[in-house]
Amino acid sequence: MRVTQNMLSNNMLRHISDSYRRMDKTQEQLTTGKKISRPSDDPVVAMKGMAYRTGLTEVEQFKRNLSEAYNWVENSDAALDKATSVLQRIRELTVQASNDTLDASQKAMIGEEVTQLKEHLVSIANTQVAGKYIFNGNDTKNSPVDLEKAKISNNSNYVSIELSKGIPVSVNINATKVFTYNTGSPETGLFGDIQELEKALNGTGTMPIASFIDKLESNINNIVGERAELGARYNRIELIDARVSEQEVIANRVLSDNEDAEIERVITDLKMQESVHRAALGVGARIVQPSLLDFLR
Repeated sequence: MRVTQNMLSNNMLRHISDSYRRMDKTQEQLTTGKKISRPSDDPVVAMKGMAYRTGLTEVEQFKRNLSEAYNWVENSDAALDKATSVLQRIRELTVQASNDTLDASQKAMIGEEVTQLKEHLVSIANTQVAGKYIFNGNDTKNSPVDLEKAKISNNSNYVSIELSKGIPVSVNINATKVFTYNTGSPETGLFGDIQELEKALNGTGTMPIASFIDKLESNINNIVGERAELGARYNRIELIDARVSEQEVIANRVLSDNEDAEIERVITDLKMQESVHRAALGVGARIVQPSLLDFLR
């Protein structure tokens, strides 16, 4: 086959065009820091990237779930700590009021403080976190305690949050073990005990004031027991958090290995391509030599 000047020129242009394309792709990798900019660049890398990114998104969701779990548990523990302090103060007042040397007016004054402390306990029992009641089982939209309506919730269901793949963890306490009250038997439970204590301090009760000391101690122990269980759950959340953090690091590394370009290698490739491109331009310049017609013009 006869090789013409036109064929040589076309081949030269095609090679130079290919060289420009390779340099453009390499420069794009250098600019973006990524191996590919579109799925068509490398479908295998693109498919793997989609799978890795899905896994990373899942891990990031678990991190958000962990943050919410910490919020529930830490606020629950803080509220129970305050409740313990209030009950200890009520117990101190009860011990003081059980002294027979106090007259009715003095006991009534103690009763007024107990009433104020009871109202504070109600506010603690109705604690909200991000607009959700944390001491009303899985009914987070309604307040658990309203003593004016003689209402306290008996919802003992747990609120569970998935903190890792297939691992749900309960983040609330069984409030019925702490804030118990039975309208049919008002002497039962925390608020029932306090209300009966108020009556005794005001001289309208049927039980001696000293009998409430052990009841209050029992209520304090209930809270301490729930806090211990909450603490054990907090430790478990921390362990899960550590594992999820490891998964996040691994997921980011795998995604980076799949998609991120090796900058040092890209720079080396670009320099090599530039050298090849300059050589191609030099060869092309020699191919396109002046013809006889150029001299005759």
